[in-house]
Amino acid sequence: MDTINTRKRIEEDIALLKSMIYRMSGLASESLEKAVWALKNQDVEVARNVIADGDIIDELEEKLDAACMEFAARYQPLGEDLRVVVSVMHIAVDLERIGDYGENIAKAALSLSRLPQLKPLIDIPRMVEIIKEMLRLSMAAIDGHDGEMALKVFPLDDEVDDLERQIMRELLLLIMEKPERIEQSFNLMNVSRTLERAGDHATNVAERVAYMYTGRPVKAGSYRRRKTAQDDGN
Repeated sequence: MDTINTRKRIEEDIALLKSMIYRMSGLASESLEKAVWALKNQDVEVARNVIADGDIIDELEEKLDAACMEFAARYQPLGEDLRVVVSVMHIAVDLERIGDYGENIAKAALSLSRLPQLKPLIDIPRMVEIIKEMLRLSMAAIDGHDGEMALKVFPLDDEVDDLERQIMRELLLLIMEKPERIEQSFNLMNVSRTLERAGDHATNVAERVAYMYTGRPVKAGSYRRRKTAQDDGN
């Protein structure tokens, strides 16, 4: 009976850890989405709200880290339970970083709000939508105990990288055509680089989720498009 009760408590505590990671993922996605919306619409108030809300994600990461440490000390988990708690701690770090990127983009939105728009933003919002889908798939994989679902995330990071390169090319051409717009161009370049890094962190999340339920280390590179000299910028 004690074994049954202990197993029940473990499952309840794991469910709590997962609920916290779902919330972090939602907040991180929302941070990117709102920051890019503020950038696109030159909305100063939304940008400031994104920056102000950054502490919520930081505090949640701290609570999750403490909860994971307490779980490990209480149950001394093995097997899948151990993989879950260790992976959740790593995932929280990646999600917190994505939240930081949302704040950075919001700061860029504030900086650019005082300047005329360089061009309509199309590809940058597309990058955000792909990253949101990457995180959604990973959270669905956790919810469904489905490591194979997490593998679907990896090819999406190729799409994020493609868009980042496309944005860079367009902005470099704009700088050559209109050198007076260099400040806006460099700010948008930094935004696209920031989103590319957010895609890398979303990929890290998927690697951890796949490891949770397959029991084997998974590397995204094995499931992504093979890099060419053009991909490396050569």
